[in-house]
Amino acid sequence: MHEKKQGEFDFSGNLNIGEFIEKADEEGLMVIVRPGPYICAEWEFGGLPWWIQTNDKMEIRCSNPHYIKCFSEYLKHLFDEVRPHLCTNGGPVIMMQCENEYGYYGDDKDYLDFLNDFYREQGIDVPLFTSDGTTKENLLDGMSHGCFTTLNFGSNVEKNFIAHDELFPDAPKMCMEMWCGWFDAWGDEKHHCTSAEKYAEVVDDMLKKGSLNMYMFIGGTNFGFTSGANHHDKFAPDVTSYDYDALLTECGDVTAKYYAVRDVVKKYVAEQLPEVPQNRPKKAYGKVILTETAGIFDNLDRLSAPIHSDVPGCMESYGQGYGYIAYCTRLNRDYNDAILEFESLGDRAQIYINKKLIGIVYINDEKLRINITAKEGDVLTVLCENMGRTNFGSKMMRKKGIAGRCLLNGKIHFNWRVYPLPMDNLQDVCYSSKPAEPSVFYRGKFNVDIPYDTFLSTENFTKGFVVINGFNLGRYWDIGPQKTLYVPASVLNRGENEIVLFESDGVKGNTEVMFLDKPDLGPEE
Repeated sequence: MHEKKQGEFDFSGNLNIGEFIEKADEEGLMVIVRPGPYICAEWEFGGLPWWIQTNDKMEIRCSNPHYIKCFSEYLKHLFDEVRPHLCTNGGPVIMMQCENEYGYYGDDKDYLDFLNDFYREQGIDVPLFTSDGTTKENLLDGMSHGCFTTLNFGSNVEKNFIAHDELFPDAPKMCMEMWCGWFDAWGDEKHHCTSAEKYAEVVDDMLKKGSLNMYMFIGGTNFGFTSGANHHDKFAPDVTSYDYDALLTECGDVTAKYYAVRDVVKKYVAEQLPEVPQNRPKKAYGKVILTETAGIFDNLDRLSAPIHSDVPGCMESYGQGYGYIAYCTRLNRDYNDAILEFESLGDRAQIYINKKLIGIVYINDEKLRINITAKEGDVLTVLCENMGRTNFGSKMMRKKGIAGRCLLNGKIHFNWRVYPLPMDNLQDVCYSSKPAEPSVFYRGKFNVDIPYDTFLSTENFTKGFVVINGFNLGRYWDIGPQKTLYVPASVLNRGENEIVLFESDGVKGNTEVMFLDKPDLGPEE
């Protein structure tokens, strides 16, 4: 987010980390900054910018010179924002982290030592630390000399410190991520939740041993296309909500877990804790009918300019990081039950013949193929969706779109028109009141007297994303568990508001959405 294009840095508005630190200071808080360059956090690509994948010589999270060049420039600019706020300069920043959970990923000790030295060369003179899993292997691969070593876990304090106590018997003990919940992936049966009482007990045990940082203290939202994915045996894209069953919810509401932990904290502080503020007001604005429609194929030339390709390339090769991408080609002859096959796919492809959806191929399918029947001159279109780059583990560098050969009956099919569709500017979409083809933009207007936090239900729709007043709320998918999207009051206008919904898979009922005053993140486990 701070470097959406290489060499162009943005620390304005919602990205103003300096102002954020100042506000924390005003509230009497000390600050720990964990800038990476890799952060995980279930953020798309672990927080790394997508454009580094356009360099074929790039290898992330190691001593690769191309990677070092990229993240060094980023850190220099970031440090300029943070340095004035270090405690050594009278500010609230007391510690900074190098990398994140590297012991789970690799073993390039030169890389970790370079990071440590680079922080110091740039005038970062507060204590530095690493943060890793709890096994001896995690710690030995993830530690860096000169960095304080911390752990990430969510239970069993003494058990999780066995290796740390052995390796660092005289070091202070800190859990840098004391997990209070977990994140959800599309297709999970239930919303992950954990016991308030058990978490409070873990906090108590940790405070007896040392220090802790609660992860997450407040839940969040993967607005737009920022949600990441895990990819081990199966690809598991994260839902839009990052509520995490945190002490404070996605919208900042107080929970039973908050009060349970608060009672524990009272035992360890001398001063009286401040009063708990009231939850922010919410409002159910009710039903909004989306009366206007626009088919994606009718608007391809308004959304994008076609690029000729002999064969389909990955999304990144066309200078695109997020959203969708359409690959179109005109068939040279008749095909009867022919096999359309992809060597690699990121992540979900919808196959159309003359704007008619004939099937879907998903990265988790046993075989990335579909049978097609078409006539000479028919237009074959493959609409691919990037559902989030992997943010953890060895498959982070997988590319999006059609990332390998596309074969038709075992042969390479040539001559394609490719339309990058980042979906970051929908102003030129042309709407009407007529029904459109399966992949459709829907638009409606609604009025708001006073903006309050609210939650958008899309139960009549199947899969897509929602934009309100130009702000992308994120993805929805009826497979759940998440059923509503969080709409902060700051997104809404007094008076008229515009909602645009892109539906890729087809409407299940009326083209209406509902604004509620309570979230629905799915059944709790």
